[in-house]
Formats: sequence, C-alpha cells, structure tokens
Amino acid sequence: MAGNSFGSIFKLTTFGESHGTAIGGIIDGCPAGLTVDSNYVQQCLNQRKPGSTSLGTSRNEGDEVEFLSGLFENKTTGTPIGFIIKNVDSRPKDYTKIKDVFRPSHADFTYEEKYGIRDYRGGGRSSARETACRVVAGAIAEQLLKISGISVQAYVSSVGDVHVKTDYESLDLNKTYNSPVRCPDPHIAEFMISAIEKVRSEGDSLGGVISCVIRNCPAGLGEPVFDKLNARLASAMMGINAVKAFEIGSGFEAAGMKGSEHNDQIVESGGKMAFLSNNSGGIIGGISNGQDILFRLAFKPTASISLKQKTVNKANESVELELEGRHDPCVVPRAVPIVEAMAKLVLADFYLLRRTNIA
Repeated sequence: MAGNSFGSIFKLTTFGESHGTAIGGIIDGCPAGLTVDSNYVQQCLNQRKPGSTSLGTSRNEGDEVEFLSGLFENKTTGTPIGFIIKNVDSRPKDYTKIKDVFRPSHADFTYEEKYGIRDYRGGGRSSARETACRVVAGAIAEQLLKISGISVQAYVSSVGDVHVKTDYESLDLNKTYNSPVRCPDPHIAEFMISAIEKVRSEGDSLGGVISCVIRNCPAGLGEPVFDKLNARLASAMMGINAVKAFEIGSGFEAAGMKGSEHNDQIVESGGKMAFLSNNSGGIIGGISNGQDILFRLAFKPTASISLKQKTVNKANESVELELEGRHDPCVVPRAVPIVEAMAKLVLADFYLLRRTNIA
C-alpha cells in the first residue's frame, strides 16, 4: 500500500489499523533543538480521542502517545521521531457480521477490489482512527510554527442546516473547545447539539462544515506552480476521512461575482500596503500574501448508521444491513483538531522550505 506519507521536508508516515495492536507514526525532517512540550501533544490528542465530546462514539480509548525516538530531554535531536498509540478498547467482534458484506459509503468494496483483502474490523487502515497520528505530528509542527507566531484555529461552522452566521473575526475562537460540538457561538452550538442528538436517537447521522483561519502567516509561503500553498492545503484536507469539498476565500461564491467585486484592491496605509478585502483567502498565485488564510471543509454525514440499508455481499447477493458498533452521529466535532493538525503540517513544510532556501 502506497500513500502513507505526507510532506516534503517535515514528513509524517503513519501505520496501524483501527482494531490492531497500535497505531503510530514517524516524523522525519523536524529540526534539531526544538523544545517539545509532550503534555501539549497529549492535550491535542485528548481533543480528538473517542469520548472527547459527549456527542461522539462511546469507544473509550485513552490515546496516550508514547515517543520511541527523536526526543532527548524534551528536545528534538534531528533524528526521526517515532511514536505509538496503543489501541486499548478495540472490539473486533463488533464487526464479524460485516466481514463478507460491503457497507454503503465505506471503503469496503474499493479496498476489496484494489487489494483482494481487507481488514473489516472497523475499516482497518481506512478508519479515521489513523488520524490520531496526524494530531501528534500537528502538535509538534505547531511548536515549530510558534517561532514565527503562526497560529491555526478551526471550528464547526455548520451542522446539518444549522449555520453560524457571525464572521470569524467577531467570534472568540479560544472558546471553541469549550463546546462539545466545537462551535464558538454558544447560542448556535445549542441548536447544533439538539440536531445531532435527534439524528442519534433515530439511528441516523448528519454532516457539517468546519471553517479554519490561519493568522500571522508571513507573505511568501508556497510555490507558484504545482506546490501552491492552497493546493497543498486542499490536498491535506481532502485526505481527511469524510471530507467531500474544500473551498478557500470566497470559494464557490466567486463564480457568481464580477471581477470588480471579487478583486482585493490594494491601498497604502501607514506607509505599508493593505488589502480592502480578502476574497483570495490569504493566498494569491499559490503564495501567502500576509492576510489571514481562510478555508472551509464540507464533511459528509457519518456513513455508519444503524438504520436498515440495502447492499450486497462478496457473493454479489442482495442483503439488508443493520450496523452495530460505536459510531459518531456527526464527525465534525472530533474532526476540528484533525483539520488544525493537517494545516500545521502543510505550514511547517513550507516554513522549512523557505528557511532552508531549498525552493
């Protein structure tokens, strides 16, 4: 299986399956001498782990990260950083009924077609459990980015048909994790919670949108052709389980605008240049322009639902399926730290590219 690594200089390779012994990763390219707060890494993991929100799965994983190499006296040594997260609450028996059945909108059929074999225990390698490794790497990348003051904050901006209508600049994003739905607008968060609890009681699920803002990113990160900063962010985000769409800046709304409406006009302000708007989302020509970088992700409804669904088995026989197991009725609350982590990995990569003058 190819495609288990992400990044050029700051590179993460992950391994493991949902109900295997452990998941883990190797981070290569992290500079030596970086102070790593392992307690902060664990804190980030706690924000993603099962049970981190009352609206998620009942799977009870401690998600305690154990570093195997690359750190000495809380500093990076420049060698590969190896780590594992043991699976302590796996229940492979929950999936025995589906070992020969293809679950609708899961990777079961495509894995079977590609490899001729699949780990049916919670989806194996295709499970979102793997994303815990990304959060570990993202937390270390964040400590590298803090050197230049770059910050990344994501939040749930919609669940089903419930939307946050307030601009991100008017929200206190530091309160995002105070809410079980990871929404910084407490009034809207209550409606989101009600919507999720309703579909959970019905055995169904909901999708949603996560918005993300990157602040204090200096101008000049990104390459103008194949390695555009926005292209790498899109690749990183579309690689997250259940993501169906990515848009940056004005996104799809740009298609209905005139150039005179969409152009971010430039003026002089206090001896410096300034933009009158940010329809570009902080990136022009694939390169950061110093403004806030703004993007949004659409997540599909959780594919694992307990309602009866039509499908087929390996013998191509029609069957009706009622899924068992522990599943999130809406994935977006637990996906917020994953979105933040992937953005940090992209930025750390471009930060090192620029610092080392490789590009």
